[in-house]
Amino acid sequence: MFESIQGLLDEHADLQVRLSDPAVHTDQSLARKLGRRYAELSGIVEAHTRWKALQDDLEAAREMSDDPEFAAEIPELEQQLAAAQERLRRLLIPRDPNDARNVIIEVKGGEGGDEAALFAGDLLRMYTRYAESRGWKTEIISANESDLGGYKDVQMAIKGSSNDPAEGVYARLKFEGGVHRVQRVPVTESQGRIHTSAAGVLVLPEVDEPEEVEISQNDLKIDVYRSSGPGGQSVNTTDSAVRITHLPTGIVVAMQNEKSQLQNREAAMRVLRSRILAAKQEEIDAANSDIRKSQVRTMDRSERIRTYNFPENRIADHRTGYKAYNLDAVMNGELEPVVQSAIELDEQTRLDAIGDDA
Repeated sequence: MFESIQGLLDEHADLQVRLSDPAVHTDQSLARKLGRRYAELSGIVEAHTRWKALQDDLEAAREMSDDPEFAAEIPELEQQLAAAQERLRRLLIPRDPNDARNVIIEVKGGEGGDEAALFAGDLLRMYTRYAESRGWKTEIISANESDLGGYKDVQMAIKGSSNDPAEGVYARLKFEGGVHRVQRVPVTESQGRIHTSAAGVLVLPEVDEPEEVEISQNDLKIDVYRSSGPGGQSVNTTDSAVRITHLPTGIVVAMQNEKSQLQNREAAMRVLRSRILAAKQEEIDAANSDIRKSQVRTMDRSERIRTYNFPENRIADHRTGYKAYNLDAVMNGELEPVVQSAIELDEQTRLDAIGDDA
């Protein structure tokens, strides 16, 4: 793996020169792309510099090991060097090309009726609080509320501020896709019995520029209708709601939150582009069995990934084995340890796959 480092160091130096050229920044799309790659490589350069420095320090300490002071430093330097080498190895794992992107996260109440919709609302709040803790911005794109105040389905855009793919919104949240199961006493339960219900989560990488995903108007079937609110009642006297069907893929997106048909159409196209981008990535992953096998994330809502047990204040991730008894804190946005467990498992699986291929 380390044989490729010199090429990455040269690429980093080249990007530094290109990004100092004002002409590059006249094309914001290009500048953003180069900036993301530069940020990614900067982490590798920093880790490589640290690794090389520790190698030199350890070699010098061994040469001077006749001196008790230098000899005493050797065990600590060996530990530091091993840690630095492991960090560099992990940074050299090929990244998901979408890691630096912002996301559109969809939460949909599943089995469990009103309780599932309430849980969908709780998950949305959890992701909102987590986003706030990382300095990200959130925007509700579409929301279909239930009678009791939860969501039958809701879509929220989350926008980050870092160019570093490792800190990208998609890099942190892509493992959230799947079925989230909840066990608790619903507010509608008069006998105090614990019920099990679920909500589905889908995380889509958002398209930076509309031109990234080419969509022909001839491939779209657009229907308009009147918006409806909780209980199905009409909330608009005009046909402002929009449903767009992408004929080649069969992807359907409906929007009704905005008051104008044009605004709903723009929001629907925004989500449609992200779904098409995600579908294309799924095709690439499926074509490469090693990559597909190594990934923790899934776009399949049918995979149960996590259980939230309120009576025991317990959260358990079924993919990583992570378990903690601080569910109240997690639901308040302290999601990072859970997210990190999925990232670490994915990295380790990728490292193992690289070792098997070596």
